[in-house]
Amino acid sequence: MKVLIFNVKYSENLGDGLLAQCLETALSNQCAMQVETVDLAGRTAFGTTHPRRQFAIRALRRLPAFARRLAVKAMLGSKLDDLAKDWSIKIENADAIVVGGGNLFQDDDLNFPLKIGKLFDCVRKSGKPLAIYSVGVSNNWSPEARELFGKICHIQLLHVSVRDNLALKNWRRHFPSGPSPLVLVDPGLLAYNSADSSSAVLKKIPRSLVGICVTDPVILQRHAGGSSTDIALKSAREYSAVIKHLIEEGYRIRLFCNGAREDQAFAKRLLSEKLLQNYKAENWITLAVRPQRPEDLVDIIQSVSVVLAHRLHACIAAYALAIPHVGLGWDPKVESFFQIVGRDSFFAGGLEATPVRLACLVKKAEDDGIGHASRLAMVAAAAAGIQTLYEHLYHLPPRHDGT
Repeated sequence: MKVLIFNVKYSENLGDGLLAQCLETALSNQCAMQVETVDLAGRTAFGTTHPRRQFAIRALRRLPAFARRLAVKAMLGSKLDDLAKDWSIKIENADAIVVGGGNLFQDDDLNFPLKIGKLFDCVRKSGKPLAIYSVGVSNNWSPEARELFGKICHIQLLHVSVRDNLALKNWRRHFPSGPSPLVLVDPGLLAYNSADSSSAVLKKIPRSLVGICVTDPVILQRHAGGSSTDIALKSAREYSAVIKHLIEEGYRIRLFCNGAREDQAFAKRLLSEKLLQNYKAENWITLAVRPQRPEDLVDIIQSVSVVLAHRLHACIAAYALAIPHVGLGWDPKVESFFQIVGRDSFFAGGLEATPVRLACLVKKAEDDGIGHASRLAMVAAAAAGIQTLYEHLYHLPPRHDGT
């Protein structure tokens, strides 16, 4: 059986690549399943994001919402037509299509709605069945996004699942008449099962080494799913204050990013400040080389004793690998993950994310560690989710070539 998975595997945000690899590998390991992942942006390898992406992000931020949507439609128009031709050929040679995982059902100035709407057109024309797997779903959709995502109602659906209760609530709000999804946890939790993970969790890591996953505040403000007051560490000044307090408490700092070039550039700007330059000279703070593959990100996370991060999949990977972590507020999806794994007390958003509060959370997270039984239960739940998807796909009749 041939299955095509559509997501954003080759995004510079390597959390997307990590979950895509986990899903692809776990599904491929099932009997008689041939799997190919297709990137919705047309990328074919890691590191192939357009070099002017940072410029586009900052330019779009200056526009009002309606103008951003018009700009995104103009940028994607002809490219999506070309991608659709390639997708249609691939779909014709597949038995079923999977969309997932990741926060794909969000209205980011029509970026995902336009791509997924075009994909739904291709799937509908082919007559092939579709599965939606462990996706994130945002709250606020524009009327045009609702129309584009609504094309799902005209496709034969084998399976629909979302990754947490927040996504379930939002899905039901957008699709009150169905289809009704299951809640199947994020496949990124299967990072534990990657090549070196089981031995990595046993590695000796120096205590009091905090890995701070740096995110450019421009990205936080542009993609935040809530109020700007909910964003923790939304300026270089706030980052510096937290770093200063952690170092005064005796922690060493390793800055890193999830792979996006704008995040790495922001981390470098932080280190250029006089105070942090002094800390760097005294070996209190270092900056990791920008990771370019999911494996690089996993290696960084495994090298520290505790992680502080906005990025959802930095937290998910840390949890899967038994690295204590503290989540920073900016989008409800992060808090939702901490709720589903029972770590609500290690999440801090907005005004409560003071240097003193974050230092206390970091210390408590490192001291408490990750509950072994509960973590393994979540990893098992992720594996069971893949099995559920497989069973729904496997009930398809085989292709004429016998595969």
